[in-house]
Amino acid sequence: MLNLIIKKEFLTALRDIRLQVSGGILLVLMLTAVLVGKQGQQQLRQEREAAQTEMRAQWVNQGEKHPHSAAHYGQFAFKPKPVLSFLDVGLDNYTGVSVFLEAHKQNEILFSSAQDSNGMTRFGEMTVALIFQVLMPLLIIFLTFNTFSQEREEGTLRLIHGQGLSMAKLFWGKVGGIYGMVLLLFVPIIVLAYLMLNQQSASLDSEVTTKFGVLTVGYAVYFLVFVTLGVLISAFARSSGVALLTLLGLWVVACIILPKAATSLASKLYPAPSQFEFRETIHNQVKNGIDGHNPSDVRLASLKEEVLQEHGVETIEELPVNWSGIAMQAGEEYTDQVYDDEFSKVTSIFQRQNRLSEWVGFLNPYLAIRHLSMALAGTDFTHHVTFARAAENYRRDFVKLMNKDMEVNHKPGIAYGDYKVGEEMWSSVPPFQYDLPSTTTILATQWRSVTALVLWLIALSFIGSQLAYRIPKL
Repeated sequence: MLNLIIKKEFLTALRDIRLQVSGGILLVLMLTAVLVGKQGQQQLRQEREAAQTEMRAQWVNQGEKHPHSAAHYGQFAFKPKPVLSFLDVGLDNYTGVSVFLEAHKQNEILFSSAQDSNGMTRFGEMTVALIFQVLMPLLIIFLTFNTFSQEREEGTLRLIHGQGLSMAKLFWGKVGGIYGMVLLLFVPIIVLAYLMLNQQSASLDSEVTTKFGVLTVGYAVYFLVFVTLGVLISAFARSSGVALLTLLGLWVVACIILPKAATSLASKLYPAPSQFEFRETIHNQVKNGIDGHNPSDVRLASLKEEVLQEHGVETIEELPVNWSGIAMQAGEEYTDQVYDDEFSKVTSIFQRQNRLSEWVGFLNPYLAIRHLSMALAGTDFTHHVTFARAAENYRRDFVKLMNKDMEVNHKPGIAYGDYKVGEEMWSSVPPFQYDLPSTTTILATQWRSVTALVLWLIALSFIGSQLAYRIPKL
């Protein structure tokens, strides 16, 4: 009997001309979003790989010069375009794509797409994630709002019940039928997206298939939550109009109002310093010391005394090593400490803002799937911070290598311009590489979103099971 109800609801939805049109439009939008998104992702990935290769060639072929000059010559690190970003661009348009790595300071990651775009970028791109997260629930609302209420208004609900069919079976039959209709739209798109994950995708991200699988399951659960909620409200609404208005109201709150409110609340509770304040703090602490009582000239004098005692000499000129190389590396390490402290504070603030939004996912499944989707697509804040740290670690390694060469090989008495190294030295610096976080790491950071989606499904299933017997027949 349950299978018959599912089949009946599925065929009813399939034959509805309004749903045929709206479903067809949504299918075309999803198909377009997948194809355009994949093309854009491939183009950006190729451009960034080409730029990284070009920067590497420029570094290796920069000619002979002093190692400290090479440290200032610097290198660019380009953020790789994640394979699954064609499904969800997340924060990628706002977080920048490359960072200039040089001696003495950490630069910001610049050249985001939003910087070069008009104001329309602020409204978001038509991506697969936007369609799945926002438009698909809207279609589900139009599929579910009158599933019970219409039959009640037409008087057929009482007749169905009078034939011995329990309301619980009818409820779950309607949920199954509508969910089948949703899967009819969802599965072809997700299969098409999977077929685009070629061998090259696996070489860029060895866990791309696992991430794609988890993402697919996440969206399947998200849709089932909306289907169950829609049928449940239709079952107890006084009329189809009331059911539709209620569901549309919930959609507006879930997809528009609550995300904005959560973001505003997080910014109020955990205010982040401005870029100017952040830079000023770094500058002052490098100059005056982290505690404000250890200025750079005092630190340098102390270091000088230690080095002279270590080598048993009286003056810098008597040192068997290059004093400037030692002093510069000490300055780098002190600046790194200052940056690490302040960067950790700012990162912690943004993480607390994101965490608040993730907790709101227990009230709003849209926020839960949005955070999970961005994380699995590799376009969330965590991935941005991971890239920034990888680039910074690379900067520190190659600057340290330049300073060490200067300390050991640039003997005292040789003029700055007379000591030069060449291609062999530049080639000893390995190319920049960035590995995406694993699926396990992502799920560990997104446990709130995963738990929220599962709890939403369990809670609605429980409520549906408990209330199905009380569905009014008139």
